[in-house]
Amino acid sequence: MTDLIRELVTRVGVQESQAEGGAGLLLKLAKDKLGGDFSKVTAALPEAETLIGAAPAGGGAAGLAGGLLGALGGDKGKGLAGMAGLADGFSKLNLDRGKAAQFVPVILDFLKSKGGPDLGALLAKVLPQ
Repeated sequence: MTDLIRELVTRVGVQESQAEGGAGLLLKLAKDKLGGDFSKVTAALPEAETLIGAAPAGGGAAGLAGGLLGALGGDKGKGLAGMAGLADGFSKLNLDRGKAAQFVPVILDFLKSKGGPDLGALLAKVLPQ
């Protein structure tokens, strides 16, 4: 179990598989929004791509809604699409909105400790809070 996953299990009170999937969902969102700047995340968290692979695949009604919102274009449409995908993914992990919301501050704190305050500020701009 990686240090980040251990933090999520301890602080959020979820199972290891839920921690991995939830972290993967949020890291995928960050990767999609940051583009090339995501290399700063992987420098601080080498297992980021592995965690992204642990994220549940999108789909269902929320995934369809996310796709339609993303097709609207613009930052607002993309942001709404990302949020719909997150909700669907966390639902597949059997995590409610309250538990899911607890992931972001843990991940931000962890990555700030590994990559410094600039990395934390970069992620704070793209992760839902």
